Parts: sequence; C-alpha cells; structure tokens
Amino acid sequence: MLKLLILLIFNSRIWFFLGFLGCVFLLSMGAYFQFVGGLDPCPLCISQRIAILLTGLVFLSAAIHNPGQSGVTIYGILGAVTALCGATISTRHVWIQHLPPDKVPECGPGLEYVLQNFPLFETVKLMLSGTGDCAKVDWTLLGFSMPAWTLLAFLMLATLSLLQIWNYKEADR
Repeated sequence: MLKLLILLIFNSRIWFFLGFLGCVFLLSMGAYFQFVGGLDPCPLCISQRIAILLTGLVFLSAAIHNPGQSGVTIYGILGAVTALCGATISTRHVWIQHLPPDKVPECGPGLEYVLQNFPLFETVKLMLSGTGDCAKVDWTLLGFSMPAWTLLAFLMLATLSLLQIWNYKEADR
C-alpha cells in the first residue's frame, strides 16, 4: 500500500495522465454547457477549448511516452506553455467581460461565416481578440464567470506541468 502511495505521489507519468484527465473533464464540461445547457461558445471560448485540447495532448503524450528527465523537462515546459497561452486567452476574456458596456467590442459575424469567407489569419485574429458576444456572462459559480474558472484551471495545469520537472525520479522508469 505504501509503495502504491509513493508511486502516486512521485510518478510524473501518473501526474501527466491526471492532467490529461483534467483537460478531458474541462472539455466535457464545455460540451455539456453547449449541448445540454444551450450556451453557444463565443470565439474566445472556442480558442480556450483549443488550448485545453493542446494542453491535454501534451499531457497524454508525456504519459504514454514516459520519458527520462530531459523528456519530462521538455514535456513540462511544453505543457506549461500551452496552458499559459490558454490562460492568456482566458485573461482577455475576463477583461472583456469587465469592460463598461460602451467599451465592449462590437459583435462581428458568426464564426462559421468567418471561417468560410475570411482568410485563416483574419479568422485566428478574430478568435483571439474577441467580439461583443464574449462580454456576455451567461453562467457563474461563486460569483466567477466560466472564463475566470477556466483561467484558474489553466494556471493549475501550468503549475502541474512545471512541477513535473522537479518531480521526476529515476525510479519513474
């Protein structure tokens, strides 16, 4: 029993897999709110989902690969970078939600229209800058909006990822 506990505490492979499961949970919640709750995601929400997906793929790759110290360092940094990119998007989203109504960006065309009629660079720019739709707060928990909770999740994922650099033990292999 103690050996299992020590394995859970110190094995970076398990922690990367748990980070992956956290990303799956976040994506599942986004799908639930969209398809069951009827909340359509704005461009920034979709960008955050992409960042969660990329972070989860890094974590899954690390868990499957089970690399040595240098690989754990690379995966740790890569996981932190993808999570911090997502945190940046979430920060912008929270900022837009806290703007005075007269400062909120105008609503643009729907994402489907933009994907079909605009160049890729313009579409990415729109997805990362946000529109007036991004200022709506449709859901809160304990007074915090969904982007605020997503920001917290990204910061936790980045921390988890970076901690694996120092968590690696030769016995992990």
